[in-house]
Amino acid sequence: MLKEKFKVAILDMNNDQPNQGLRCIADIVRGFEDEVDYTIFNVRGALELPDTSYDIYISSGGPDSPLEDGPWRIPYLNLVQELWDFNKNSEHQKKFMFFICYSFQVVCDYFKLGEMKPRGSTSFGVLPIHKTKRGLKDPLLKGLDDPFYAVDSRDWQLVQPRLKTFKEHGASILSLEKLRSHVDYERAIMAVRFSPEFVGTQFHPEADPIGMKAHFLADANKHRVIANFGEEKYDDMMDKMDDPDKIMKTHRIILPQFIRSAMKQLAPELIS
Repeated sequence: MLKEKFKVAILDMNNDQPNQGLRCIADIVRGFEDEVDYTIFNVRGALELPDTSYDIYISSGGPDSPLEDGPWRIPYLNLVQELWDFNKNSEHQKKFMFFICYSFQVVCDYFKLGEMKPRGSTSFGVLPIHKTKRGLKDPLLKGLDDPFYAVDSRDWQLVQPRLKTFKEHGASILSLEKLRSHVDYERAIMAVRFSPEFVGTQFHPEADPIGMKAHFLADANKHRVIANFGEEKYDDMMDKMDDPDKIMKTHRIILPQFIRSAMKQLAPELIS
């Protein structure tokens, strides 16, 4: 008798703009094809949203301001709140959710965990991410170095954490952006554990070097990066993509670890 598969909802927050992230998320989820069925929902582009019957939700990155008041925003946040309330009120069955970059920013603003501000300049590249004391112990980041490396691509940032609100929610900061001793800027919060079931990152853990490298080797994309950030930044990024201890390691660990952990908690007798 075949066991019932876990249901995964992938929430596409890209607003119909082309990207590599959604492909990477789907590729990771397909790695669990014997255990899961997944559906992609075009949240911002088509106002598509899953119901609360799914087991695992992965909400992607996306363009534009995370404070944008589009028609998708209230239904999306209502879903987040429904899943949050379900977990609070359900002793055994839980819902698991992962937020990436844009989604992370939207939800951190919703929970009022800190100040959501535009950056002085775009953060872009394969950059070091530093674990906090909580991050060193959190299972999400187990197996990664400190610092570890990830694709960072954002014009906004979560800073000035409201520690009282973190405590009220039972949330914790797992990682911070790279040290910038030459400038007097507060370090952005790069990962948050909202609850045992909800977690998110302001970087892109889904990014894989094969797809990213192909994307940035295309002439139009290469010239755009060089025009905006310089040839040195472009060369540095491409070199780091070839390093197996950088984004490939992050790609293989964070999201797969989240999915595996969720399945194990949902049905420990089925997952070794």
